[in-house]
Amino acid sequence: MQKAVRALLLSTALLVAGVGAARAEAPDVVVSIKPIHSLVAAIMQGVGEPGLIVEGAASPHTYSLKPSNAAALQNADVVFWVGHGLEAFLEKPLESLGGKATVVELDDAPGLEKLPFREGGPFEAHTHEGEGHDHAHEGHAHEGEEGHDHEKEGHDHGKEAHAHGEEAHDHGKEADGHDHAHGEEVGHEGHEHGEFDMHLWLSPQNARAIAAEAAKVLAEKDPANAETYRKNLAGLEERLDALDKEVAETVAPVKDKPFIVFHDAYQYFEHHYGMHAAGSITVSPETLPGAERLTQIRDKVKTLGATCVFAEPQFEPKLVNVVIEGTPAKSGVLDPEAATLEPGPDLYFTLMKSIATSLRDCLGQAS
Repeated sequence: MQKAVRALLLSTALLVAGVGAARAEAPDVVVSIKPIHSLVAAIMQGVGEPGLIVEGAASPHTYSLKPSNAAALQNADVVFWVGHGLEAFLEKPLESLGGKATVVELDDAPGLEKLPFREGGPFEAHTHEGEGHDHAHEGHAHEGEEGHDHEKEGHDHGKEAHAHGEEAHDHGKEADGHDHAHGEEVGHEGHEHGEFDMHLWLSPQNARAIAAEAAKVLAEKDPANAETYRKNLAGLEERLDALDKEVAETVAPVKDKPFIVFHDAYQYFEHHYGMHAAGSITVSPETLPGAERLTQIRDKVKTLGATCVFAEPQFEPKLVNVVIEGTPAKSGVLDPEAATLEPGPDLYFTLMKSIATSLRDCLGQAS
């Protein structure tokens, strides 16, 4: 009897030690923004928790790297980010600090649907021609934003040195010890800096592609936990299918109603669910619109009549009040980057449901 008890205790100790060893060997993973972090966290459940760079109510459009972020990148085995057109603040740190890490640029993930920027009129023009004013959001200047000085000094995010195809970001090469995932398969030919709208995650179809790529990279990096990553992916895909149906049902009553957004971040959501933003107050949230631009959008709101104009939690809500003053339009809040949500594997689902509910509630009142 005593031998049996000893054997049981020994086997239990070995099992616990084995689990501890497996967890100790799990990769140190860092993710740039909350929505992507949520998907990666869901894939890693039972193995470990990824670190997050842009925390709290911060926005990748205006973020400055902290020393703690730099340390996390230095220690990382895998870094997931959307890409140059969104988190421009990460470009140089990834070159200089992430030498040992596998850096996964998710706008290259297989199966992604990419949409080009909307041009002209209520969405203005996106161009590469502005000198000295290259925004982190689109990675290029925004021509046509009347009343705003595009030559603003000190605001040059993502300079020419970070264009796709230059030496520092020649994907497929191991520059500065950087192991870029997809470097062998994707050469970025024809993939100009800022060519596509980078709010890729606001479509459940793209969320599936991002999750699948994360699971693939993690399984390759951490074979001991590969089966867990695969099982988690399967479960996540089922949840995404259910989410897709729920969101479609939520917005169905108002999907034909036009609305105005603070910045043009919702194209993937609109495209997937058949909705229609009629314009944006600003092209890029770090660029405050001028008086003429606000007048243009206000005229657009008057033309639309009963509609909704949506602010965002991180940015100036007074601009929305200026736009809707004297019109029958309602105001609401959309949070495309999950600024108000707690990070974790459920955040993505809360985010998508929240956007759908906000659209339904505001547009329903504006009927």
